[in-house]
Amino acid sequence: MFSPKRSIRHWQRYSEIVAVFFKHGFEFVLNQVEPEWPALRRVLHLPFNTEGDRLSDNLVLHLRLALQELGPTFIKLGQILSTRPDMLPASYIAELSKLQDDIPAAPWENIREVIVRELQKTPEALFQSIEAQPMAVASLSQVYAALLPDGEEVVVKVQRPGVEKIVETDLEILTSLAARAQATRLGKLFDFVSMADDFSYTLKNELDYYREGRNADQFRKNFSHESCLYIPKIYWEYSAKRVIVLERIRGIKVDNIEAMDQNGYDRHQIALNSARIIFKEILEDGFFHADPHPGNYCVLPGEVIGAMDFGMVGYLREQDRLDLARLYLVIVALDTDGLVDQLVRMGSVPAGVERAGLALDINRLLNKYYNLPLKEIKAHLLLDEIMNLSFSHHLKMPNNFWLLTKTFSMMEGIGLRLDPDFDVFETAKPFVNRLVRQLAMPNQGWVRAAILGSANWGDFFNHLPRAGNRLLEHIEKNEPVRIHIEEANHLADVLDRVSTRLSLSILVASLILGLAMLIPSTSPDSWTRWIIISGLVASFFLGGWLFLSVIRSKH
Repeated sequence: MFSPKRSIRHWQRYSEIVAVFFKHGFEFVLNQVEPEWPALRRVLHLPFNTEGDRLSDNLVLHLRLALQELGPTFIKLGQILSTRPDMLPASYIAELSKLQDDIPAAPWENIREVIVRELQKTPEALFQSIEAQPMAVASLSQVYAALLPDGEEVVVKVQRPGVEKIVETDLEILTSLAARAQATRLGKLFDFVSMADDFSYTLKNELDYYREGRNADQFRKNFSHESCLYIPKIYWEYSAKRVIVLERIRGIKVDNIEAMDQNGYDRHQIALNSARIIFKEILEDGFFHADPHPGNYCVLPGEVIGAMDFGMVGYLREQDRLDLARLYLVIVALDTDGLVDQLVRMGSVPAGVERAGLALDINRLLNKYYNLPLKEIKAHLLLDEIMNLSFSHHLKMPNNFWLLTKTFSMMEGIGLRLDPDFDVFETAKPFVNRLVRQLAMPNQGWVRAAILGSANWGDFFNHLPRAGNRLLEHIEKNEPVRIHIEEANHLADVLDRVSTRLSLSILVASLILGLAMLIPSTSPDSWTRWIIISGLVASFFLGGWLFLSVIRSKH
């Protein structure tokens, strides 16, 4: 929520943010918000919105550069936005996908202070040796090579000094801005407050290395019966909230095709293993690695995939996984109506969306792939087109689904580089079929639901005999059964007035029609005609009175 005191406290950071956006073309931001704030525009000499105003590619580039310059929070925000095709057009998605941590390393002395503060010992006392030069530098952390006292090779991931305070400040600013944006016309299309909350939750979790270690342990448990994935060991005795020590694994980066060929690896098997890992995480476990870029995976002997960096993960409920399976089935079947129905079932089609227009666009999209063998359909290209369609129709998919789309596209991209004949749909088929069978047939979930609901059913069957006997006694004695309905008297009065007005309306209409039909049959000078005309006038007055009473009752 917006707080004046908080805004004043963060005024310096607000100024930095505004200065950076001015540097990169601040009108880019101001032209996209409502209201237009004319006074502010005049003071800052900024242009007003114009009909058909569009941003140039240069400004899209400057958006990425501005986010990159603003530091870790905004870099992560841009990376998350690059997975939201429902909010941004394709040119933005492509540009924000290039966001990288391009910052200088923090001095070793500052990093050393973090280790001492977190682990209560100096690095020299903890490790046999630790390199002062980092192996990798990111906006949130730096990674160092080290040896444990027993000679075990490890990597030490340390949170950058002061980054937590910066992130906390930025998240408060973004939350405040989201609350203000929610009151604009764009707020009717996007739930900015929920998105800010989700982003805050994800980023705070990424700053907690205890959680990252638990994530790694969970992945290791999930793949305990699989040989295709290797998760490095976490050395908990050397880890804390801002420092985590992991087993060092040496392998070939998953996108280094030349090195794999030199070492005689089977690239087709590596592609299958990569896909198997992703599909198992998504469709079986409901717990997936949400940052699957090539730098976080390497290939070990035996075509085993080694995974790293478990700070960003996603979760899927059982219903989410079933929705994914159904989406897969209707897309593979090129079923337009089925796809629209599934999107509606998932709550992804807002009330204002014209369903006929959506169905027409989906049908045009799927017709491009009609009669094509599945292996000739590239999933990432199909997903790109679905993303564009989602943006144009403002479809509201759950946040995790867009993250999955990014994960899925990156996985297929890696698979195709490893093996040009890689067929992602064929690889996914057994996982989808197994999931549909598990969720459709009686399983542990059904049993659990039955057990949890047994108490309610027990109460129902305990009270049913007594309540049934009392009801039967009233019926046998010809006594009225009293049913209490809230505001029943008011409802009865309303029904009585409605029925009275309806009866009078029918009577007045009948009189008017009947008397009007009698007039031609009487003599012009006959007193009978004047009686009929008088009755007709009275009927008109009665009809007018009925009309006025109906109007007054509405107010």
